Amino acid sequence: MSEESNKTTRPAFLKWASFFLALLVLVAAILAYTAQVRFLAPGPLQQDVSVLIPRGAGLEKITGLLEKAGLLEKEGIIDDALIFQLGARYTQRSKNLKAGEYLFPAQVSMDQAIAILESGKSIAYAVTIPEGKTSQEIVDILLAEPALEGTINQTPQEGSLLPETYHFVRGDSRQSIIDRMQADLTRTLQDLWDKRQEGLPLKSPQEALILASIVEKETGVASERPLVAGVFVNRLNKSMRLQSDPTVSYGITLGKQPLGRSLTRADLKALTAYNTYTIDGLPPGPIANVGRSALEAVMQPAATKYLYFVADGTGGHAFARTLKEHNKNVRIWRSVQMK
Repeated sequence: MSEESNKTTRPAFLKWASFFLALLVLVAAILAYTAQVRFLAPGPLQQDVSVLIPRGAGLEKITGLLEKAGLLEKEGIIDDALIFQLGARYTQRSKNLKAGEYLFPAQVSMDQAIAILESGKSIAYAVTIPEGKTSQEIVDILLAEPALEGTINQTPQEGSLLPETYHFVRGDSRQSIIDRMQADLTRTLQDLWDKRQEGLPLKSPQEALILASIVEKETGVASERPLVAGVFVNRLNKSMRLQSDPTVSYGITLGKQPLGRSLTRADLKALTAYNTYTIDGLPPGPIANVGRSALEAVMQPAATKYLYFVADGTGGHAFARTLKEHNKNVRIWRSVQMK
């Protein structure tokens, strides 16, 4: 081929090369624009759905990201894993996606889905532990909670847990809730002990906890607790036995299960370490796990001269200063029971 022919062919080749390059750039721009539109557009999800992104799935690796996209596709949140992947990488958020359980709203876009995974704001659950439960009962409650995982190392010491509503995310361990309850009890008990009323017949925070557990089991009426605590404080000051029925029940069951029956005269005479009809002073340990209200009542008991109380048939109690008054209240209570 002549030199003149080469000169003619070269401009034509460059012309076509430039054309195809421009075409490729145009196609790439169109594809990028289309992907961006799809990335930001409302997604296919028809109704809100929660998805669990498991721990240890390699979120910082491309395979981990694809795994997440697969989960989202399976739930109908996205319909193109590749665009989801490219969008996460292009916006430099692919390494920020976190494990957890997330709620995705209907028509959530891919961009919004990534933001949800990036936030780490997992769906919050709550378990409420009622006041006055024994440690074994609390363990049973936590074991029955399906959103928690794992076992509990051992049944905690009676009275070492603070009943409250505890929030957690799916996959948290049951033992972690126990640990939080114990830490909360320790902190709350010390704080209230430091602010206690002067002159209480209690030598330590532990003794206050024991008495609070008795108050907790004696009444479920919050407004009565300072008065009930005042009665027990008066009895301790006078070296009178506490004569609390819940301590008798605990001495029989040791908190492993409910007694399931009424107390008998024989029960009241039983020689157990917890029977405050037969022992002086406080029992050796708490008989339940107590809430803050009962602890506050013991640390700040009502100033009263009452020494006795009995159920009044309305959910509360009738209080008395003398045994004569108390026996009268007992007769009234028995007549209510017979109706």
